[in-house]
Amino acid sequence: MLAERLPGLLPALEQSAALEVTAVHSVAGTLRPGAPLVTRPPFVAPHHTATVAAMVGGGSGLARPGAVSLAHHGVLFMDEAPEFEPRVLEALREPLESGEVSISRSAFHTVFPARVQLVLAANPCPCGASQDSGGGADPAVAAALSCRCTPHQRRRYAARLSGPLVDRVDVSVLVDRVGRAALLGIDGGPEASAAVADRVRSARDRAAHRWGDAGWTTNAGVPGPSLRSVARPHESAFGLLDEALRRGRLSARGVHKVMRVAWSVCDLRGGERPGVDDVREALGLRSGGLWAAA
Repeated sequence: MLAERLPGLLPALEQSAALEVTAVHSVAGTLRPGAPLVTRPPFVAPHHTATVAAMVGGGSGLARPGAVSLAHHGVLFMDEAPEFEPRVLEALREPLESGEVSISRSAFHTVFPARVQLVLAANPCPCGASQDSGGGADPAVAAALSCRCTPHQRRRYAARLSGPLVDRVDVSVLVDRVGRAALLGIDGGPEASAAVADRVRSARDRAAHRWGDAGWTTNAGVPGPSLRSVARPHESAFGLLDEALRRGRLSARGVHKVMRVAWSVCDLRGGERPGVDDVREALGLRSGGLWAAA
């Protein structure tokens, strides 16, 4: 449910992006009647039985775009991610890095765009009850909901998502069961999506204004060398990254990803340049989930 809300938080597509997305959906034959131009970020959620061709594109005849290209400039949501075939998951590694899918056959070579926000959802363990608070339930009910998986079963389940794939994930969040107060609206309910969307729009505008002269529109598009020079955080904040890298908590790719998230955190709070708190929050978001602890 949270993943399905993401497209509503993202700004409408700019004209160039809308044309790219529309072209991909036109080739795939998925344009909706009466909607010749796709103006909203797409949301694509393939089933866990999807094949490699369905995910990244291809086919026996004329190559067709897959789910990762249909989600271009939008959200690709993979629910029950560990249940996908390993070959399907590993096929996403290159598109996530390059932002495109390259398909080569004996008679043709095709390139489809594939710059997406990938969202992976998974249970914390095979039974789905690990680290679950029980949602404020009666102690007897909470005991019945408690995890009975062995450490080996949890490690084996987490290992279905490979290290190189997880290293490409910017934010990792462990979500507890929703409590009774939230479900019944006793605590006033969550913040409306419209309010969050306004903050995201303002943060996107700040990023586009900052990087516009260099040809980038989002923090995610800033290349690594520029992150280390032009977009370098305050030296005090950069020391946190150096410490995490020295202790093996971050890979070289991870350093750049944390820096991009830190810039986004900074933009969301209306700051001018990432400081210690922004980098610390970005580090926590990267390492705060199940797979970092498994």
